Amino acid sequence: MNNYPEIQFLINGNWIHCAGKPILNPADESVIGSVPMATPLHLELALQAADAGFHIWKNMAPAKRAEIMLRACDLMRERVDTIAAAITLEQGKTLAQARAEVLRGCDLIAWDANEGRRLYGRLIPAEPGMRHTVFREPVGVVAAFTPWNFPLSSPARKVGGALAAGCSIILKAAEETPAGAVMLARAFTDAGLPPGVLNLVFGDPAQISETLICHPLVRLVTFTGSTAVGKQLASMAARHMKPVIMELGGHAPVIVCEDANPELAATVSMQGKLNNGGQVCVAPTRFFVHRAIYDRFVAACAAFGEKIHVGDGMREDVQIGPVTNVRRVQALDAMVDDALLYGARVVCGGKRLPGAGYHFPFTVLADVPVTALAMREEPFGPLCLISPVDNIDEAIDKANALPFGLAGYAFTESANYAYKLSTELEVGNLAINHMVSAVSETPFGGVKDSGYGREGGTEGLEHYTHVKSVSHKLLG
Repeated sequence: MNNYPEIQFLINGNWIHCAGKPILNPADESVIGSVPMATPLHLELALQAADAGFHIWKNMAPAKRAEIMLRACDLMRERVDTIAAAITLEQGKTLAQARAEVLRGCDLIAWDANEGRRLYGRLIPAEPGMRHTVFREPVGVVAAFTPWNFPLSSPARKVGGALAAGCSIILKAAEETPAGAVMLARAFTDAGLPPGVLNLVFGDPAQISETLICHPLVRLVTFTGSTAVGKQLASMAARHMKPVIMELGGHAPVIVCEDANPELAATVSMQGKLNNGGQVCVAPTRFFVHRAIYDRFVAACAAFGEKIHVGDGMREDVQIGPVTNVRRVQALDAMVDDALLYGARVVCGGKRLPGAGYHFPFTVLADVPVTALAMREEPFGPLCLISPVDNIDEAIDKANALPFGLAGYAFTESANYAYKLSTELEVGNLAINHMVSAVSETPFGGVKDSGYGREGGTEGLEHYTHVKSVSHKLLG
């Protein structure tokens, strides 16, 4: 049964319905709803509402702001099953993964809410009669743009950071997967968030980004998405002297050293790859495995992949749902074909599954040369690429060869190797012997073409503030 919610805008505390475009269920390509498309008038109303909301929100005590944010988290936890079902319908991931996404989004917001009470300034020692004070103030109205792969947790990162710092926000969420953002926003309005503090719109990405980024009321831009689009938005923001947070594409390397247990490393890696069917910017993708344990690692990956059941994420026996749209299927098919031309071999999966829906099998390719397209461009799907290396230096060189640097992973029991990896691997987040690149308490973001700025941790909150220095000399 289709329990998909009605998709509406949220502007100045009011839910607004208008005509829109169809939303497809990627499991069977059926229409499950429609997403409204914002007009210039909607955007102007959202801007004015956000400006008014900012002046209310920034003057509210941090403890009161945290109370409202934590209440919204409580409501989402109470509604987790309903929200998860909507996410699975629109995005395709399994119900278990959708449920985990909702709970993770709550954790992100809750951590930000509590940390927002600790955005301290400082008093700088000076001569008698002089006082130097540094304040952190909310930057103002934030324009936020989120992708389709995490319909709730990606908006949660931006909403949590902005609101905890005392900012208001206009969230432009993905048209393909709008329900997560709608249900997040509804939890905030039900929790008592003042009108205008959080506004939600959908529509033509180019029109909305140009309108919001160029508008003088917007003081900061935060974007999660592809490197190409991120560069366009960052360039636009730079012309208007707007600070930005850019969390862009990745192509995460996994380095498996000769001292690692290849079967354990393979199992942990493949379990990490199951998350969202590999449609994650931090998904482990390029595996550089020491030649001494290479064959064992490949065999273990193949054995794991052959047991993975692909299908409708609503079914309990499914480990991977469909990819989100037909473009991903076409891209994955093309990348596999290209890799085979370069001498790679398929050890499991490899071709789109027949029938309705955008179903692509869990695919492992071995002996993939660095010249293959999939080794140079992010596959963003259930595709694992394995290559042998002779030593850790070769692995690091190949891992660093791309312009991306978001997340990286490694398996080793050597303290010397761990130190070398942590100092030489060009990534913003490195996980050794596990597959969790970041938690609520730690900063998350990339280097090189994977962006700049951070989300999460104290660093994430600080990006939503500016620093004011006050120097006060006493008279008399």
